[in-house]
Amino acid sequence: MTGVSHVDAASTSSDSSDAEQRPPTHSVTERYRAARDLLRDLGRDYRRAVDEFTWPDLGDRFNWAVDWFDAIARGNDRVALWIVEEDGSEDKYTFDELARRSDQVAAHLAAHGVARADRVVLMLDNQVELWEAMLAIMKLGAVIMPTTTALGPADLSDRIGRGGARHVIANVADTVKFDEIQGAYTRFAVGNGPAVPTGWVPFAEAYVLDAPPAAHPATAPHDPQLLYFTSGTTSRPKLVEHTQVSYPLGHLATSFWVGAGPGDVHLNISSPGWAKHAWSCFFAPWIAEATIFVYNYSRFDAAALLEQIRRAGVATFCAPPTVWRMLINADLSGGPGQLRELLSAGEPLNPEVMDQVRRHWGLTIRDGFGQTELPLAVGNVPGMPVKPGSMGLPLPGVPVVLVDPLTGARVDGVGEGELCVDLTARPISLMTGYQGDPERNAEAMAGGFYHTGDVASRDVDGYIFYVGRTDDVFKASDYKISPFELESVLIEHPAVAEAAVVPAPDEVRLAVPKAYVSLAPGHEPSRETALAILRHARENLAPYQRVRRLEFGNLPKTISGKIRRVELRGREEAGVIEGDEWRDDEFPELRS
Repeated sequence: MTGVSHVDAASTSSDSSDAEQRPPTHSVTERYRAARDLLRDLGRDYRRAVDEFTWPDLGDRFNWAVDWFDAIARGNDRVALWIVEEDGSEDKYTFDELARRSDQVAAHLAAHGVARADRVVLMLDNQVELWEAMLAIMKLGAVIMPTTTALGPADLSDRIGRGGARHVIANVADTVKFDEIQGAYTRFAVGNGPAVPTGWVPFAEAYVLDAPPAAHPATAPHDPQLLYFTSGTTSRPKLVEHTQVSYPLGHLATSFWVGAGPGDVHLNISSPGWAKHAWSCFFAPWIAEATIFVYNYSRFDAAALLEQIRRAGVATFCAPPTVWRMLINADLSGGPGQLRELLSAGEPLNPEVMDQVRRHWGLTIRDGFGQTELPLAVGNVPGMPVKPGSMGLPLPGVPVVLVDPLTGARVDGVGEGELCVDLTARPISLMTGYQGDPERNAEAMAGGFYHTGDVASRDVDGYIFYVGRTDDVFKASDYKISPFELESVLIEHPAVAEAAVVPAPDEVRLAVPKAYVSLAPGHEPSRETALAILRHARENLAPYQRVRRLEFGNLPKTISGKIRRVELRGREEAGVIEGDEWRDDEFPELRS
């Protein structure tokens, strides 16, 4: 890392300090702060928060990096970003440092042609330059295109072309991926000295500049700020556009859900390049004026992660279900340290995971639902009762409804339907649309609703429960099957680390549930293991839900970590079996 300074987090991370009381520099900052504080003050009164919260009117210009971040950061020596490496080395950056360093980066980018509305591919790891570049690009009024470092040349070429990128920022080690990608775009390389290839501008030259505070770029609320490619679990990645307010204001609701406050240390497990990273490693914690804590590792180690959580005094922790499932297989007996709020998002969280964490730590994981297209829309907020398996209640300012997929009519009260957003009260957090894809836009916004593509049910108290993707739910013997419901039962078995259920063709029943299972450490893909899992499923599921077939192996995932059930369904339709398949009718022990 370059140009770092070290700060004593123990003396700063818990200090509410004068910075929080400092008068805002813009009336727009006052309005933004008032909206945040309303949600914070009503943080344990969900009903009042829904009734009293409205999206703030920020006038005809707004820039989150200037109007919010700089307003809270100038002169603020609390830790904003704390990065720990696998070898134990660490660096801490104050709010004031990041304001000044991002000013330098903004001046450097501008000197090499980055201008308002330009699209900038940002392909960096969890390193300080990522946060500096995000702030700097915003300060210039340019558009960020976050991109994972896992992509290869073909995907990068597609994104640069479809996204209309004019600039790229990447680590020196990744510059080779752009060698064959044609186009007139400026290239900035993060790295030092002679390692920077010819034709690439050294990013580090920013740190020698004597840059004044960045001027407001006069961005309007409707101007674009972010372009995200979705992870492509079912089809070609879509290009999602967000404005200067849809994420910056939309994540007021996310910050409300997270429950962090000034001085709290917040950890979110997410990879750069994906929307959840911006949610919970950028906007939500800094809206709360909390410290963003990052622990970088090459291979996930639950014990090492738990040690860091306790050592750093992490108060609020968000992780995807995959990480939670690995954590419950670790030793949780050391306690939660200073953890206060536990969160999960990205995919539905299975009740068994929640039960194990609650038994060991006495804390409840609060699930939430959102998408790249729509920041957190449904969640279990601090203080509200949590129902196992529920994603919670609609967040303030987000008019969530259920819609019958056959008739297109709203489902009122108790019932099941596609999770949608009522466009007659369109929330400020919703995307502008899918860029360059009018057909997908029309489909997503059909009938006066934004369609999430997820099926959910609602109980008598208004709590929403995930059923499955509209294209994942299937019928077996004329009964509707929710893969998530079956998967939640399967992972209760100690041999199952992860599971994905898809329909397998069957001559009699048309389709039967088949489970693809990734085994937990210490378990072998044997006949005995298959029998134990199938017996467990039979004992805990209704007869029509019985898992009839089982195959062991690694589950195919997107590069953002989501299971690609579409690929598994394709295997079944093509009759492809990559490992040993076990069928329940092959086990005399299961015959009733």
